[in-house]
Amino acid sequence: MAELRTTVTAPPGGVMTDEVGVITGDLELATACEDGAVKVWIRYDGAEEWYRLSAADCDLHDPRDHEPLHASLAAVLNRP
Repeated sequence: MAELRTTVTAPPGGVMTDEVGVITGDLELATACEDGAVKVWIRYDGAEEWYRLSAADCDLHDPRDHEPLHASLAAVLNRP
């Protein structure tokens, strides 16, 4: 399973998670891809607990698209 991580700063209004609602501030984004199935997590930068990014999991036609997908999510979420 390939996993990618990037540090981002949440946009105004924060980022919605499944477990705790909106989180804000400096965050770490992680995506994992196995056979084209992508799971997306986010946490406060430096924290231990991960949360699922709401409505972000997806299936890729080609697993090689994992890195561009991760980069796109990081670009959309990084709004200092």
